[in-house]
Amino acid sequence: MKVLVTGSSGLIGSEAVEHFDRQGHDVFGIDNNMRHVFFGAAGDTLWNLERLKNQCKRFTHAALDIRDRGAIDELFARKRFDLIVHCAAQPSHDKAREIPLLDFEVNALGTVNLLEMTRQHCPEAVFVFLSTNKVYGDAPNEIPMREMETRYDYARPEDRDGVDETCRIDRTLHSLFGASKAAADIVAQEYGRYFNMNVGIFRGGCLTGPSHSAVEMHGFLSYLVKVALTGVRYTVFGYKGKQVRDNIHSHDVVHAIEEFAANPRPGEVYNLGGGRENSVSMLEAIGRIEQLTGRKLDWRYVEEARKGDHICYISNLRKFQTHYPKWKITRSLDAILEEMVASQRAQQPLSAAK
Repeated sequence: MKVLVTGSSGLIGSEAVEHFDRQGHDVFGIDNNMRHVFFGAAGDTLWNLERLKNQCKRFTHAALDIRDRGAIDELFARKRFDLIVHCAAQPSHDKAREIPLLDFEVNALGTVNLLEMTRQHCPEAVFVFLSTNKVYGDAPNEIPMREMETRYDYARPEDRDGVDETCRIDRTLHSLFGASKAAADIVAQEYGRYFNMNVGIFRGGCLTGPSHSAVEMHGFLSYLVKVALTGVRYTVFGYKGKQVRDNIHSHDVVHAIEEFAANPRPGEVYNLGGGRENSVSMLEAIGRIEQLTGRKLDWRYVEEARKGDHICYISNLRKFQTHYPKWKITRSLDAILEEMVASQRAQQPLSAAK
């Protein structure tokens, strides 16, 4: 099988490259290190690219830009892929307001370029698009909630499993990032439904793992581990630090992609996160990381929350688990944190020893 992974040096992209390479597939990755453009040196992913080049046997990389339709057309004409895993994105809720045109071009235009080239050159291929829960905007904040000692939670028993795919995506404040991803999300659905292509859309919660080039504006759990071990100050924005996110390891994301690819449902949309068991508030995450690292986190609180941010977001996984019953969460929140702490310590042993 020929597999294309966009954003192949990023968190999910690199996990996909390694997974399909281990299975003996030919894997072609495109990544032009735009994360460095978005976030500076801290977001640079070249270290991960070098790791993939050293570890993978059937991996080929090209620094292509998904906005370059001509280059993408030429690539698809040559390769005729069987599976496209589209992870490349401008991923930050906050950064998008500084670069609205670039954000939309990467997230929306880049996605339609890839979808159209798939339709033109390999219409039978499976196309998986990594969308985001930010397509729902702040509509999840309308779910009745109760405030607890360390977190917010849903007040009604029927909401316990979290936000499902029936949540509306319009008439809500998204952030420009959420809007550009919503545009791409709907276009991807349309290619699946209108053209009957094997397109699947995964609306991710907090995707995480040790291969994240985490920065303050994106990758909260990994970045929290990084600042705990380096002594950098962390800022919590609003909601008393009780805002909740569910976290899923990149390993489990890629296995969900694999399940969909084996039995695709054209134009289907799935929420994908860690679910209730892997949910954590900011205050709870800080406490767990302090306990794991033995270091006190230097953090401050800012009253003003981020625009369009979720107060409590837990992904309801029932739809995907019903369609693909062999898939399940295999990495607990504690296991994820332990792995990230170990990985960060290996990268920064001097900081960890202070």
